[in-house]
Amino acid sequence: MKAIIINEFGSPAVLQLTDTPIPVPGENEVLVKAKAISINPVDVKTRSGAGMAGRLKQMMPVILGWDISGTVAASNDIRFKVGDDVFGMVNFPGHGKAYAEYVTAPADHFTLKPSTISHEEAAAATLAALTAWQVLVQHTTIRKGDRVLIHAAAGGVGHYAVQLAKHLGAYVVGTSSAANRDFVKSLGADEHIDYRSVKFEEATNNIDFVFDTIGGDNIARSLTIIKPGGALISIPTGIKPDIAALASSKNIDCRFELVYSSGKDMEQIAGLLEQGILKSHVSAVLDLNEMAKAHEMMETGRTVGKIVLAVR
Repeated sequence: MKAIIINEFGSPAVLQLTDTPIPVPGENEVLVKAKAISINPVDVKTRSGAGMAGRLKQMMPVILGWDISGTVAASNDIRFKVGDDVFGMVNFPGHGKAYAEYVTAPADHFTLKPSTISHEEAAAATLAALTAWQVLVQHTTIRKGDRVLIHAAAGGVGHYAVQLAKHLGAYVVGTSSAANRDFVKSLGADEHIDYRSVKFEEATNNIDFVFDTIGGDNIARSLTIIKPGGALISIPTGIKPDIAALASSKNIDCRFELVYSSGKDMEQIAGLLEQGILKSHVSAVLDLNEMAKAHEMMETGRTVGKIVLAVR
């Protein structure tokens, strides 16, 4: 089968298209013939030597990737049969091996793909949509009328988070560049802040929950606009001790959360996709042999929605 491997961490040039044996599913695993793969910032970070690189450096050569939609080619689990269309984020955090024509993973990392959406839309709605779901549904409590600020609302995680927060009844404020204002509003955001023309902490306040997808000084700045008793969850980086102390002094719950593979959660996302409550915005579809180009596009930091690679 065709797969993208890396023999070392570095620039997009380290991504190599090669032939490798088709993997064999183990107990309670399925073999999936990939139809579409999606990439995320963690892919780029890991390829460059950050992200999940520490977990994978002893496994070289490594097949990166965690997001897949495809058709079951072999099954060692009663949940799925050969021919089922499935999608999921596999083996995260860990070695996903999703940049390939065939992928093996535990069956409980997948769910059935709704027939109403394409494999490209399904692949997009894996790590990113799962992150939004776990943060907004499992790691915090969003009540009707809560004021929720979502940073990078036009991005992969952000565009699902806006839709989900609105579904949960929140009043949503989203940040992005002015060029993406209409897109963010189309997702359901009640307010938009152009982070390039104004400091977000001067444009809004009285926030119940901040979904931080950026990290850095964004966290401390966000603490200035959250109500006492409010919360902030960051997904790119951990919370430094001084920031944790500042949040505690303001009676703000400030935490880092890492997404994890879950077929049960994917089943909930599948239902929302089938109902049209969640929609994937796929900004580009490339071929598997264009993986380096996809990483270069992701590195610009200007991706709207998701980048997907079709496996033909």
